[in-house]
Amino acid sequence: MQAVTITEHGDTDVIEYGEHPDPEVGREDVLVDVKAAALNHLDIWTRRGMPGLDLEMPHIPGSDGAGIVDEVGEDVSRFEEGDRVALSAGVGDLRMDDPTLDPRFHIIGEHVPGIHSEYAAIPEDNLIPVPEGVDWEVAGSSCLVFQTAWRMLIERAELEAGEKVLVLGASGGVGHAALQIADHAGAEVYATGSTEEKLDYAEEHGADHVCNYEEEDFADWVLEETDRRGVDVVVEHVGAPTWQDSLKSLTKGGRLVTCGGTAGGNPETDIPRIFWNQLQIIGSTMATPDQVDDVMELVWDGTFEPAIREELPMSESARAHEIIENREGFGKVVVRPDSEL
Repeated sequence: MQAVTITEHGDTDVIEYGEHPDPEVGREDVLVDVKAAALNHLDIWTRRGMPGLDLEMPHIPGSDGAGIVDEVGEDVSRFEEGDRVALSAGVGDLRMDDPTLDPRFHIIGEHVPGIHSEYAAIPEDNLIPVPEGVDWEVAGSSCLVFQTAWRMLIERAELEAGEKVLVLGASGGVGHAALQIADHAGAEVYATGSTEEKLDYAEEHGADHVCNYEEEDFADWVLEETDRRGVDVVVEHVGAPTWQDSLKSLTKGGRLVTCGGTAGGNPETDIPRIFWNQLQIIGSTMATPDQVDDVMELVWDGTFEPAIREELPMSESARAHEIIENREGFGKVVVRPDSEL
């Protein structure tokens, strides 16, 4: 088969697209004929290399994708040939109430081979059904960011209707999902973006107030907009450049919920502000199967929609990485096997 591979950690020149051995289908695996997949910031970090990440090279990336079941392993009971499926990439012990807390929890595409290939062998438990009528671009690009944002806001931050929420980078991957989820939950939504186009998108998809963070300090803007009160929840996924202002934006007793640090993972913090204002710093990673089902039903029925900035053949995956790294446009970058185009 043809597959995207990372030959070693580094810049985009380590990305190749070419012949790769067909995947082996285990007893509990499903062989997926991939129709569309998508990139996340996770793919950038996996390519660059992260502390503690020990991959067998060449490595197939990709934590978002969808396609048609081509073959099933002997012990598979939920799917059969011809079914439409999408990847939910978190792998944990399903006997636990919250598999994301499994010490061995890992992510397909980051810690083990992913789905940026013509075919992928995926454990049955990591696939969800895709209804007829859902476009492959939607099915292949929405699961990771929408499950992440849903868990952040609904489960971890316990967002309530009427609360004020600040969503950073509201047109990016997690940001544009969080924006829609916060609005759906009945929150008053404050959103940041770097261009008028991105701010227009935010307003069209649920933002009540928008700020161009390239032109003004977003924490000062939040305090002005809220009569110095601040917001109840900040959706933080940027990291070092925004951390201090994210804390500053919170009201007393507010919650900062974070799923990553795409622009830097080791920010300076403000301990006096945290304890004096009794702030909560909440970490969140992926979602449980039930949470995935809850949010993806709202994607499938059109309540939520992934923004797609560009669609490329998998042979141009290096360019797809550049688009995300350079913050060109907004939304997800979809890649499809060259044989599908």
